[in-house]
Amino acid sequence: MGSFLVLTSLISFMMALLSLSFRYKHLLTVLLSLEAMTMSLFITVFSMHSTSITGEASLIFITMGACEASLGLSILVSMIRAQGNDYVSSFSTQKC
Repeated sequence: MGSFLVLTSLISFMMALLSLSFRYKHLLTVLLSLEAMTMSLFITVFSMHSTSITGEASLIFITMGACEASLGLSILVSMIRAQGNDYVSSFSTQKC
């Protein structure tokens, strides 16, 4: 059962990576791809049943994933309020 979960999560990680590389037009799709990568890595770590991975480490990992998602959503909302869209190509730090 554990090897099936590891294989499934690695396949989902690769699919999220492909989605990130092919569909990077909107910031929301980029954030969703990153969240899918984080969740598949969490499933991989959790399903390995290693003695070095304890409950505290998995709790810290899932907490960091939730913080990453909330930070990305807040950045998305502030960018849409400032610019009116979420196109990745319109983001530039060189504007005066």
